[in-house]
Amino acid sequence: MIPKIDKESCTVSWYDIMKNETELWNRSKQIGKKGQSVLVATGTGCFDHAVHLESSLAVALTLRGARVEILLCDEFLPCCMMTKTWNVLPDALLGQETTPRCPDCFRKGKENFEPQGLPIHRYSQFVSGRDVLQSENVSQDIPLEEIVNYQFDGLAVGVHALAGALRYYARGDLDGEPFGERILRRYLKASLLTVYSVQELLNQNHYDVAIFHHGIYVPQGLVGEVCRKNGVRVVNWNPSYRKQTFIFSHDDSYHHTMISEPTSEWEDIQWTEGNRNDTLEYLKSRWYGTEDWIWFHEKPMEDVNKIAEELDVDFQKPCIGMLTSVIWDAQLHYKSNAFNNMLDWVFKTIEYFAERPELQLLIRVHPAEVRGMIPSRQKLADEIRKTFSELPGNIFVIPPESQTSTYAVMEKCDSVIIYNTKTGIEIASMGIPVIVAGEAWIRNKGFSIDACSPDDYFAILDRLPLQERLSDEMLERAQKYAFHYFFRRMIKLPFIVSHKKYKFDLNLASINELLPGEYPGLDVICKGILGNQSFVVDSR
Repeated sequence: MIPKIDKESCTVSWYDIMKNETELWNRSKQIGKKGQSVLVATGTGCFDHAVHLESSLAVALTLRGARVEILLCDEFLPCCMMTKTWNVLPDALLGQETTPRCPDCFRKGKENFEPQGLPIHRYSQFVSGRDVLQSENVSQDIPLEEIVNYQFDGLAVGVHALAGALRYYARGDLDGEPFGERILRRYLKASLLTVYSVQELLNQNHYDVAIFHHGIYVPQGLVGEVCRKNGVRVVNWNPSYRKQTFIFSHDDSYHHTMISEPTSEWEDIQWTEGNRNDTLEYLKSRWYGTEDWIWFHEKPMEDVNKIAEELDVDFQKPCIGMLTSVIWDAQLHYKSNAFNNMLDWVFKTIEYFAERPELQLLIRVHPAEVRGMIPSRQKLADEIRKTFSELPGNIFVIPPESQTSTYAVMEKCDSVIIYNTKTGIEIASMGIPVIVAGEAWIRNKGFSIDACSPDDYFAILDRLPLQERLSDEMLERAQKYAFHYFFRRMIKLPFIVSHKKYKFDLNLASINELLPGEYPGLDVICKGILGNQSFVVDSR
């Protein structure tokens, strides 16, 4: 049977997929009653990749003998990670109980899960009128300065509320936002409602493991908080750069677990010439995004002579690269090491290089500020102009909208300084020394120069220029880690496709495709979920 394509969503309909699968499906659900209990805590129907991946996982886990149940947000929360200023303005958001996106999100969630006939729970089922009143009272009465540190029943509710508000505004702070405090309080209410709902769900039902997207923000960050407190294993996931790949992690968002992951996961892998060639070939493709479904440059400018002319920089003199992150993103995903935050790092680094005229500092502002899924409303170049009326002649800023190839510029640098960008993995794999000032993934991996305090950081800068590339041993470690991240941690699921940036479709003809042995990546994911095993593919 060839399933029909839903014309509105341009994807395969689960109603059509399940139509002729009654015998196998009913048998699998019956077996699952005695298996592990899995909660798929979805609620991101506006994300195509979320409903496609999680609905497919629900079927795949059921076929492997698990008892799967679904948790959907049913137009209940007053705001969430899907709410942003460009789709719901602050005054509109504050003027209604939920958001205009809620009906569409809930509809898509139901359309993807109802045909499977698995138990579906809804957020509103588990929240009493008293809970709603208490969430309203707490969110309005708590002093503003206490919100970020507010904990409810030992859960870091305030942190997630602030994270949600910053994501909504796409800023690193709420300064200057006329509705900022009211929006923050709204996210605090949504956070509390999530806690009440998930806690009561767990009071009434037993689950061995919960699976949900991202693991941070509202509501997912709160779902994780409640599950961990109640002894429910947590699995988080996110789409990754390479086409048709996803990254999974145990206990927390991959943003955090990739930092704490032990080097033993990759440093002793068999390192072949084929692995090295595959890694370098893929990393070169990252210059153009040809192998990725998440990228930021369509036609990068690589001509270094044109770049030098455009920037008015002299590549014959020592150049130090500086790769920034999106301000609001850097605030949410990582703790800081040597500096209070990314802006603090940028400003103090500029002040330092102002006293080193023999060195040229090339600040590459992250292209995702303007080309990412959530364009930033707090631009780094604007923040630099506010603080420095005029930059010294040895400091150059490459704006986010520039077509200048980040890689081509960094290749001309003596060394590169980063805060927490994942690009540090690629730069190190090119043999270029990388200095880490924040909580980047490459910290403590054995091939970067890591700063742990301001004094430590500036002592490292005093050694510049380094005038040498990475040693052969460090270069091999960097490339091994790149292989581990891009080929072993990014798990391929061929039945999820994308023909347009940030638009994902499901391509399945039968649930038989989700049986064990059909897709190696899916087997790794299901074994990781049910057996608490590593989400690592041993080979390509």
